[in-house]
Amino acid sequence: MERKWCKNRQDLGRKGEEVALEYLLQRGMKLLERNWRSGHRELDLIMEEGGFIRIVEVRTREYPSIIDPFESITLPKRRRIIAAARDFLAKRRDLSGGKEVVFDVVSILLNGELFEVKYIREAFGPTW
Repeated sequence: MERKWCKNRQDLGRKGEEVALEYLLQRGMKLLERNWRSGHRELDLIMEEGGFIRIVEVRTREYPSIIDPFESITLPKRRRIIAAARDFLAKRRDLSGGKEVVFDVVSILLNGELFEVKYIREAFGPTW
C-alpha cells in the first residue's frame, strides 16, 4: 500500500502528535512536556488541565485501518506508559503537587489531507 501522507512510521507518528497537540491546546490544556524519555520508554504528551496532569498517548493510523488506533495500545504498552509516568513524576515532583494523574489517548485516523481525531479521557488507569 502506498502511503498518501507519510513516508514512514516516524513521519506518521510525528504528524499524529502535531495534530493531537493542536487539538489539546485548542481545548485549553497546557503542554508540560513532549516526547519525554525515560530510558527506552517515552511519553508522547504531558499536559496540564486544571487539577490534572494528563499523560497522553497518541496513536495514529492511515485509512483504511483494520483496527481503531486506540485498540493498538496493548497491556504491555500501557504498563510501559505507566512506568514512564512514574519516572516522570519522581523526577518532576514540582509539577505533581496535589494534581491527579490520568492517562488519556488521542486516536487519529489520517486519510490523505483529512483526519479524524478521537479523544479518550481517562482511557486506562494506573496500576501503581
